[in-house]
Amino acid sequence: MIFSIVIGLVIALVILAIIINAIQQNKERQEAEKRTEMAKYKVIIEETESLLMNVGNIPVSKQLILVLHQRVLDAVKAMSLLSPDSSELRQRLRDAETRVQGVTTDEKVQVEEKFTLPDDDRATIALIQGIKKLRSALRAEHTKGKVDTHLFMNEDKRLDKLQLQINVESLMKRGQSAKQTQMLGSARQYFEKALATIDAQANKDEYALKRKAEITTELAEITDKLKSSNAKDRLKKEAAEKDDLDVLFQPKKKW
Repeated sequence: MIFSIVIGLVIALVILAIIINAIQQNKERQEAEKRTEMAKYKVIIEETESLLMNVGNIPVSKQLILVLHQRVLDAVKAMSLLSPDSSELRQRLRDAETRVQGVTTDEKVQVEEKFTLPDDDRATIALIQGIKKLRSALRAEHTKGKVDTHLFMNEDKRLDKLQLQINVESLMKRGQSAKQTQMLGSARQYFEKALATIDAQANKDEYALKRKAEITTELAEITDKLKSSNAKDRLKKEAAEKDDLDVLFQPKKKW
């Protein structure tokens, strides 16, 4: 009888230990998933706030700025649901809501306005990278259904045009610099790259057509200069060869 009780208690303890272990593992799994989700939303917030900090260097619309602020707000809301007792998140939530409410979308920034290219190449590269990140964030919000298709297409087209403009202006600037220093081969390469960038666009607007005409003119001038330079080099070479022949076959002097 006592043996049966002891066996029953052992079995009960084993089952209890298994249940406790399963509960503990499930709790740890939930905590790990929570940490992963929190880290994901934290990255979204940091990346989006970084874009908002640098958006002053890029002519973007108020609609896109609102999309970015709303993206931060949605991420903070998700974090608040995962950690409802966090006073810090409650404050961040209030701040994010205030920023969203403070954005007015009646103002519009036109990409057609004259854009000043940075003097520093690193700043230009950073600008292009910033536009790519903006497009990526916009695409992600559209995929999640947070941005309607019409707004997405308009803003993505605007950013695509701006990215094209920066690429073309940067290449043309380098081409002009090389041309001024008589590095005609390098200049031709820069202008050809700019032309290829424009030709890769399916739909060319007024800006693209205007720049294409300018680049075509520049390439024609460079081609003419290279032909003239090659002709001069050929004449110099022929003159040098003639001088060598004259020296070789001139009458020998008698002493």
